[in-house]
Amino acid sequence: MLATCGAALSLTLLEPLPAQPVIGRIFSASEFAARRAEVMRRIGDGVAILQGTTERPGEQPLRQNNEFYYLTGVIEPRAILVIDGRTHRSMLFLAPTTPMRENSMFGPSLIPGDSAAHDTGIESVVPRDQFATVIAAAGHDGRVIFTPFRAEVLGSASSGDPVALARATKADPWDGRESREDAFREHLHAVAPNSTINDLDPILDSLRAIKSAREIQVIDEATRIAGLGIMEAMRDARPGLHEYELQADAEYVFKKHGAYGPAYFALIATGKNTYYTHYHRNTAVLQDGDLVQFDYAPDYDYYTSDVTRIFPANGHFTARQREMYTIYLRLYQALMTSIRPNLTAAQIAQDAVPKMEKFVATFPFTEPKFRDAANAFIDLYRKRAVRALGHTVGMSVHDVPYAAATLQPGEIFTIEPEMRIPDEHIGFRLEDMLLITPTGYVNMSGFVPVEIKDIERLMAQRGLSDVQLPMPRSRVPDLSRISQAQDSTPHTHQLP
Repeated sequence: MLATCGAALSLTLLEPLPAQPVIGRIFSASEFAARRAEVMRRIGDGVAILQGTTERPGEQPLRQNNEFYYLTGVIEPRAILVIDGRTHRSMLFLAPTTPMRENSMFGPSLIPGDSAAHDTGIESVVPRDQFATVIAAAGHDGRVIFTPFRAEVLGSASSGDPVALARATKADPWDGRESREDAFREHLHAVAPNSTINDLDPILDSLRAIKSAREIQVIDEATRIAGLGIMEAMRDARPGLHEYELQADAEYVFKKHGAYGPAYFALIATGKNTYYTHYHRNTAVLQDGDLVQFDYAPDYDYYTSDVTRIFPANGHFTARQREMYTIYLRLYQALMTSIRPNLTAAQIAQDAVPKMEKFVATFPFTEPKFRDAANAFIDLYRKRAVRALGHTVGMSVHDVPYAAATLQPGEIFTIEPEMRIPDEHIGFRLEDMLLITPTGYVNMSGFVPVEIKDIERLMAQRGLSDVQLPMPRSRVPDLSRISQAQDSTPHTHQLP
């Protein structure tokens, strides 16, 4: 069985696991085996079948899709996993390796046989060309086959993204391709026509909703990397820099600490760009007097984070900015104080609204539109049935659905409510990573400054741009002279 919530939250007793180069470096083979065992329990006499991802088109590192990695840890292209609920055994089918892959491009690969079975903890690891025989046997008995229906999720994506792409591709009159998952189901049906094919996604989603102790550790590490990246961007920010230069600060931190890449595109907005919640052009120049909204996190060992902070481009809030930001921050914090396990989002909102209304009633607003913005913020929780406070986070930045209608220990999610000043085209949005515990929650990103004095203190420090080497001077000669020389050279043509 998977780890219980109590074990999942006993983080201080865990020691780092040794690296496992053939099946990833974070989880033990026993944890993957426990996940497969839970799948076996839920499918009964059925068979679960998952495809690994394909090779990358070009010189790109291979990242396994989330569901296949969740059950195996195996990072091999075109692998197939069969989980047999009747025999309580699993089989891993591996594509043949090649000398180029083994010796020059990718390094060591898993090879079918006892050694791979030992390393992965999967009972049988065999060549991929045996897969059809195994499925035909299951189909002969008319056993139910479970397989993912959704398009696979890789890095920098959540499940809705590839699903929308697959739908648009299929509907495109100049394309019309089915998804890889649709094609796989058709092949399964052809080989096993007596079998019913069911969707495995809901089973895996329910397993992934409550994080194990080790998963919590990995997400905590991803969150600390994300927060440090934001803090480096804060230290480096100054008028005249481009938004993408702050992105570079965070990406340095991501790679410095071993991240695969980003969990999503960088949302770095300055000035009026803050009005857009998912602005990601990142080409604007920071202006003196701007506020910057920074939302970025890494894809770290197949797990993600999601943290957002706001700070002034020049390192100092103006009096007006202090008022607007303080209004938003206190409303945000009032909502945070109402979050508890075993409550619905609507119950939490019902508890938070009086706290927010009390703040508004006593705050000395200097402009009516600031009060209007605060009340519009409260209306998000006052006038409609609140179904969720934010979104879950795990292997995807918008992860699988919540485990239940109420918050459960072991769930990780973010809150990211927005307050806007419409006529100034400015938006305020913070975001924190919350781990639900049996008695409350842990703010995993709480170390990243949110109070004005702490932000300004951090921004007074030297940033990465202060210590970097200058760009070398170009060694290319004056191109205008070359162009002039080319124009003055007589052209000769040789007849054939």
